[in-house]
Amino acid sequence: MAAGAAPAASQQFADIDAAARAGIRQGLYPGAVVVVGRRDTVLYARGYGHLTWNDNSRAPDPDSALWDLASLSKVVGTASAVMRLIDVGKVELDAPVGRYLPRFGGADKDRVTVRMLLDHTSGLPAYVRFYRLDRSAARAVDRLYAEPLVRAPGDSAVYSDLNAMLLGLLVEQVSGQPLDRFAAAEVFAPLGMSRTMYRPPRRLWPWVAPSGRYRGRPVRGEVNDQNAARLGGVAGHAGLFSTGRDLARYAQTWMRDGVGPHGPWVSAATVRAFRSPGARSGTRLLGWDSPDPAPPPDEPSLFGTLASPSAYGHTGWTGTELWIDPARDLFLVFLTNRSFAPRPRHSVERLRLLRAQLSDAALRLVPPGCTQTLVSRC
Repeated sequence: MAAGAAPAASQQFADIDAAARAGIRQGLYPGAVVVVGRRDTVLYARGYGHLTWNDNSRAPDPDSALWDLASLSKVVGTASAVMRLIDVGKVELDAPVGRYLPRFGGADKDRVTVRMLLDHTSGLPAYVRFYRLDRSAARAVDRLYAEPLVRAPGDSAVYSDLNAMLLGLLVEQVSGQPLDRFAAAEVFAPLGMSRTMYRPPRRLWPWVAPSGRYRGRPVRGEVNDQNAARLGGVAGHAGLFSTGRDLARYAQTWMRDGVGPHGPWVSAATVRAFRSPGARSGTRLLGWDSPDPAPPPDEPSLFGTLASPSAYGHTGWTGTELWIDPARDLFLVFLTNRSFAPRPRHSVERLRLLRAQLSDAALRLVPPGCTQTLVSRC
């Protein structure tokens, strides 16, 4: 559906429309795309605003506008690549990471498993500014391997970019291919995600929503995350670009237990394993996050207040979001470039609130006990 084109039943989606437009009005982002759907259909797909604050810039389209996914890359790119390797028996979830990455070892690191990297219970620190400490990708990787644990492995979940960075290296070591090439062949192509990629070529830059500015000018086609940039634009934790429509195809594959548009992609058992929490992983699943049963009052959830306990999703620093609620047979894709010159202060916090409002607007379409059709036809 073209940007700005409203579906026939637009009144059903009025609250979604209002929330997406409110973010532009508040100056949180210049443009956005919203896609809402079910396992077998897209209910709503629409673009809002423009790719920059210039009204003469391109209007976002759910099919063609490319967004810097930031940490959504951890799921859509890296965890999905690991899924494929697990599904074909080349990687074991509970095997030590050192089996696949011999440089990752020493002290308690020998106890860290692939599962712990996926559910963030590895004990690694949350973040390290590799881009400031190291002038080359090789030295950044050396420092990543040398980084000590700060908690006992498996003890508790603390979200960490380093987990996904190591998983990206694991994919490359096991597959013998660069992460971007393996993901393109084993994830994006089978799922019909033809506009999902790392390092988009220059010919596609006019369709890229810039996620930052350099010397006052929009930066297109280059990853916003500086650690990913230091690693050449392809990393386990960030670097992926995609469209609303491609992420809808991705969500639907999860909702069909691993069956993509061209047939089975991974087994239902592998999908179930990735949707299951560990004993000490809290809300963290494998790659994904899930609703907190007792969320902090000052931190609105990406799932809103109405999601079922079976929901799972992820967000990205640049202003991206994807969640799936299998109990409602519903998914939401919300892509923005919040990191591009937001006008108000505290734009991250304000986007969290708006994101929760948008999620609730989508979930109100299918309230509990009415999971097979939209609320207007219950």
